[in-house]
Amino acid sequence: MIITGKYPNLRMRRSRKNSWSRRLVQENSLSYNDLILPIFLTDGSNKKIPIKSMPNIYRYSIDRLSKIIDKSIKKKIPMVALFPQTKIKLKNPLGSEALNENNLVCKAIRYIKKRYKNEIGIMCDVALDPYTSHGHDGLLKNSKIVNDETINVLVKQSLLQASMGCDVIAPSDMMDGRIGKIRKELDKNKFEDVQIISYAVKYASSFYGPFRDAVGSKGALRGDKKTYQMDFKNTNEALREVSIDIKEGADMVMVKPGLPYLDIIKNVKEHFKIPVLAYQVSGEYSLIANGIKQGIIDDNVIYETLMAFKRAGSNAIISYFADQINLDF
Repeated sequence: MIITGKYPNLRMRRSRKNSWSRRLVQENSLSYNDLILPIFLTDGSNKKIPIKSMPNIYRYSIDRLSKIIDKSIKKKIPMVALFPQTKIKLKNPLGSEALNENNLVCKAIRYIKKRYKNEIGIMCDVALDPYTSHGHDGLLKNSKIVNDETINVLVKQSLLQASMGCDVIAPSDMMDGRIGKIRKELDKNKFEDVQIISYAVKYASSFYGPFRDAVGSKGALRGDKKTYQMDFKNTNEALREVSIDIKEGADMVMVKPGLPYLDIIKNVKEHFKIPVLAYQVSGEYSLIANGIKQGIIDDNVIYETLMAFKRAGSNAIISYFADQINLDF
């Protein structure tokens, strides 16, 4: 970078003196258009159950969704992402409940589409961990997550969600080759307008704990997910993953977790010029929310962290703060 001018003729503080001037030279902005709200689902009726590890976050029964969807639409949040807490009795090693047209996600899709049509987008997670008794994203055989057999189930799960009215299929499983297979079958079954957001760069992270608590897979998980989620020490591997998923038909790609991986977001955006999403995951949320709750930091840090994603190159951010932050200024 070439700097023209020098002190005292050049004074960088001049443009920071007043609010109007700071706004004029602001390089990045954040609005509700940039946010996606995750929603946790639970069985039953008239339920709004607090999640202990995530302050101010709840599991909602289907009949209680209207209030949070109404709020999201009013704020002009473009999309919600649905995540189910599946009853233990419905879980098995094959994750069969993922293919039940009356599972929580399918019922929620139908409810939202019937009530709101296309006023708000619906993103659906494609993975088996909310449904398997062992807590893994894929099928487990002889202590190994089997790739190709898992993909066969994920394709069926994607088709089911699309048939219910899901707008955006979001495979989070990290199986090799699943984007291409899912895209092919969606197109073959006349769902060519259904978008795919690939969790292309999903690291094996310690930041996912509260989410696993929220969907009920934490206690069930056998071992870890390091054989399919990425090693957090790697950068180039992330670019390879993204490249493959773009070639296979991903419309957008995601980096997860978010804040510890701003360098990856920036690299992906600069290399591929594709829409990039960041996921400010449950552990990130809980650290910030608990810090605010205890008075250690103030709530301005929410805006600061979300802006960091935009500065790094994110087109959108999945955040549990999406409906809590005030951007009307």
